[in-house]
Amino acid sequence: MTARYAVDPDVTLAHTLPGRFYHDETVWQLTGERVFARSWQWLGSLDDVSEAGSLAPCDLLPGFFGEAGEPLLLSRDKSGVLRCLSNVCTHRGNLLVKTPCRADQIRCGYHSRRFDLAGRMTFMPEFGAARNFPSPADHLPQIPFGEWAGQGYASLNPAASLEEFLAPMRSRLSWLPLEKFVANSTRSRDYDIHANWALYVENYLEGFHIPFVHAGLNQAVDYGSYRSELHRYANLQLAEARDGEMAFDLPPGSPDFGTRIAAYYWWVFPNLMFNFYPWGLSLNVVLPQAIDRTRVLFRSFVWDESKLDAGAGAALHQVEMEDEAIVEAVQRGTHSRLYDRGRYSPAREQGTHHFHRLLTEFLYPANGALSAGAMMEAGES
Repeated sequence: MTARYAVDPDVTLAHTLPGRFYHDETVWQLTGERVFARSWQWLGSLDDVSEAGSLAPCDLLPGFFGEAGEPLLLSRDKSGVLRCLSNVCTHRGNLLVKTPCRADQIRCGYHSRRFDLAGRMTFMPEFGAARNFPSPADHLPQIPFGEWAGQGYASLNPAASLEEFLAPMRSRLSWLPLEKFVANSTRSRDYDIHANWALYVENYLEGFHIPFVHAGLNQAVDYGSYRSELHRYANLQLAEARDGEMAFDLPPGSPDFGTRIAAYYWWVFPNLMFNFYPWGLSLNVVLPQAIDRTRVLFRSFVWDESKLDAGAGAALHQVEMEDEAIVEAVQRGTHSRLYDRGRYSPAREQGTHHFHRLLTEFLYPANGALSAGAMMEAGES
């Protein structure tokens, strides 16, 4: 029998996902196609394809969709339209473009099949006798694509539009001059964690642990006012600043005007974390590598350098080390035969409950938004 997991919609009654969920090979296999392929994934900066005739290869979810990821190609045609295409030749599967470049066409280096910058096959030698050729299958598949603030996002089979995933964040922070945020590679780095990716995400989604794990961060934020707001595919943790600590200078047009906000912690399902501080943005991308290994990318975009080392946005590396230690300890603990599952704090763990509900909804789409009435929590079928 295969376990099928569900979480009660009522956080005051619900139990957490059981420990075995994080070691379930069936869940791991389902997650790629049902969670990550159906959500929007960050591709990075679009600087390499800013001009007409530009091509730039990129890999979607390296480590999850194969060691190198799903090979994609950003292509801006002569009219300026930007598309996301497959970077695999439709003849024999050769990779087409290996480095960013300018070109009039896309040419395969194996047998010289050629495509225009919209992905349509235009030439193939030695195929004169081939019947029913070419067909639509000979063109490069086009992948759903979107952009926001100079960054690209793609989805193999999106459950909803990029706008539906990002809209609450875009609306709430519409006053931020994102065009002034500058990528800073010296403050960007990657972390490798020996834990299931979902454990890392659920730890991020609750401030419950801040007083007990993050002594430094706890001095910068007011834990008593820390709160979460839930949206369809995203949620927000609002951290107010303690007296004397760094806070945003909010304009009157902000819905939070009059409140001393230290940080906006936005999470977008399933693996994107947009941490906005008075100095700018720390974008965290959670990339599953194996059922028990995760890579987290930290990418910094600086707006005001004078505020870099103060408030909730200071000492991010130290906070990350503290989080990793806890998450790796939980990974070990979930193997215990004496642990099954816990309960959610209705006051502090709404975000984690929201994440678990979305996970089970995506993992078992035939059941829609799963409820306790439709399936027993963590029951067998």
